[in-house]
Amino acid sequence: MITKRVLLRSAAVAALAATTGKSTPVIAQSKAQWQSLLEAKDIAEEGFVYGLPLVMNYAVMQEFAVDRNSGQFKAPFNQIYNMHHVATPADTAVITPNSDTPYSILWLDLRAEPMVVSVPAVERDRYYSVQLIDGNTYNFGYIGTRATGTEPGDYLVVGPDRTGETPPGIKKIFRSTTPFVFAAFRTQLFNPDDMPNVEKVQAGYKAQPLSTFLKQPAPPAAPAIDFLPAATAGIKDNFFPYLEAALQFVPETARDRAVRAKLAKIGVGPGKTFDFKELSLEHKAEILVGLKQGDDKVDKWLAGGNKNINGWSVGSFFGDEAFFNGDWLMRAGAAKGGLYGNDAVEAVYPYIRTDASGEPLDGGKHNYTITFAPGQLPPVNAFWSVTMYDGKSQFLVENPINRYLINSPMLPAMKTNANGSLTLYIQKDSPGADKEANWLPAPDGKIYLVMRLYWPKPAPPSILPPGEGTWRPPGLKKVS
Repeated sequence: MITKRVLLRSAAVAALAATTGKSTPVIAQSKAQWQSLLEAKDIAEEGFVYGLPLVMNYAVMQEFAVDRNSGQFKAPFNQIYNMHHVATPADTAVITPNSDTPYSILWLDLRAEPMVVSVPAVERDRYYSVQLIDGNTYNFGYIGTRATGTEPGDYLVVGPDRTGETPPGIKKIFRSTTPFVFAAFRTQLFNPDDMPNVEKVQAGYKAQPLSTFLKQPAPPAAPAIDFLPAATAGIKDNFFPYLEAALQFVPETARDRAVRAKLAKIGVGPGKTFDFKELSLEHKAEILVGLKQGDDKVDKWLAGGNKNINGWSVGSFFGDEAFFNGDWLMRAGAAKGGLYGNDAVEAVYPYIRTDASGEPLDGGKHNYTITFAPGQLPPVNAFWSVTMYDGKSQFLVENPINRYLINSPMLPAMKTNANGSLTLYIQKDSPGADKEANWLPAPDGKIYLVMRLYWPKPAPPSILPPGEGTWRPPGLKKVS
């Protein structure tokens, strides 16, 4: 029986043989413990699903905080970088970047001591949040309008081995599962002229070691690390070396012990050495097949893991360690769908790739509209947006008016229909001067749209719980 795996393996062997010029492979003796081809494939597949978020996070950390020549570098560890602009098509380190809120970027190194993150007083009508994400891509804490209010405060972020009482002056302690943490600050921008006000808020964000905060002597510095160079663009070709590097900074737990033991069998993990070059052509082929099938499994989950509402995929797949509870497929789907997404109580992200009839969205072939019925705009405590991405890369789309989204702060400048409904025009070319205020420019090709509901209202009408709420996003209609 010829299965899909057999066909994939045959193709991989042929490609590798053509590349290497070898036809009689020899397996290295050090790999004798996993000479079963099927076992090699299964470990690669399971390892991909488990490790994809870790690898993606490691690559972003490299580009943002380690490699000063990455083109995406923001600041060294424990220093805040304030972006005085929203994301543009030039921002390619993180897929589906948010272009609603100027970011402040902070990568924390908690190995030597905890870090204190301080926030200023923020006006009540301006949404802001500080999302704390560890190396497992778990959202382990929030500071901000919804979570802690708009008053100033000092918060302590600690690593997995920290013990002790809450120091004086600290409002709350947040505990990471890993020594490196990504803190993503989002500060709402009402309009382009509002940027100076955003910058004032950003100037109040601070990060300092606990010893500095307490005016005590600093502990010894953590040893320097010779990080394996990594980039988001290189994940596909370097998956296991990247994963091996990432796992050094992800302590093992009861939840992932089994899968990490399997990865160790192929030399992937702290103190291990995975060497793809040493493997036979057959084993190399099986590894490639396993990676491909793992990727396919993640894509399949993304396509069906949420509830389809008028073509929009609606669900909640971001959260803390308890939320995922060892569901590596959901965690991988979350990362691939949009790395560093928020918990549902902070934001919900309906996304869509097809029109109301199920046909893939394509700005090169069709124009589309989205119409919100009277009184049926997304129900939020903060604000909502609809952002356009290229359907292949999931990056923002260059366009003649430099508009990457439409959001609720833009409503006063937009035109409503006679019955009070609001129509958005999703198309490559301008719909005309009279409709341009409602135009969201599309690429000349596949479209990926993401709706963001920040601090969604919990009472009906609501999108909460995601996929089961009483508010339903309207579908896209193809315009003839």
